[in-house]
Amino acid sequence: MTQSETFDMIDPSIATEMVQDKLVASGLQLSQIDIALDGKSLLSVSLDVKPGQIATIMGPSGSGKSTLLAYIGGFLASEFKASGKVMLNGCDICALPAHERKIGILFQDPLLFPHLSVGQNLLFGLAKDARGSERKERVCATLKDINLADFYDRDPATLSGGQKARVALARVLLSQPQALLLDEPFSKLDASLRAQMRQWVFDKAKAQGVPILLVTHDEEDAKAAAGPLIDLGR
Repeated sequence: MTQSETFDMIDPSIATEMVQDKLVASGLQLSQIDIALDGKSLLSVSLDVKPGQIATIMGPSGSGKSTLLAYIGGFLASEFKASGKVMLNGCDICALPAHERKIGILFQDPLLFPHLSVGQNLLFGLAKDARGSERKERVCATLKDINLADFYDRDPATLSGGQKARVALARVLLSQPQALLLDEPFSKLDASLRAQMRQWVFDKAKAQGVPILLVTHDEEDAKAAAGPLIDLGR
């Protein structure tokens, strides 16, 4: 029996449900996430972020924004108690260690390795499917794409804030994450650079086609994201 004949035998309503289940499963789903500290609930969140969509978590300092990202990323501090499901493309990732979750994270500080050149920082993030000379070729192509073509051998300490942010995001994307977490990555940039970098990061992240979760205290960030919004301060 051919594959097409097999599909012909499937009831149309069942086939539709199969397609819908697959669509629902793709992306990042937070189901009844509850995080507590010292027996007191810090936050309760449920959220569905589709591939290529940017959802925003807002709230004042201490409301649990970064704590939520830590739970999703798998590095929540032991003093917190958390429950609920984190589903990524249909898989519950809560039991996985951080390095197996395939989640990229961009912090407000770029966190480039100071002992490595710009190019070597990008090589560190490169997915393991690249081999030999292909690795440097990919990195050089990426540097050209972020308008830093001649920066392979540069010391990260010599970069401006915007340049560091570009390199940090490029390193995350080179790892081919299945979801992207942005922890106030624009908060230390001045107003003129902030809007420019925000649009650049959003465009690059959306082009990757992965669900994106942005933590911010800035309403302009949330407006630019133009996706689902949860305000932990309300």
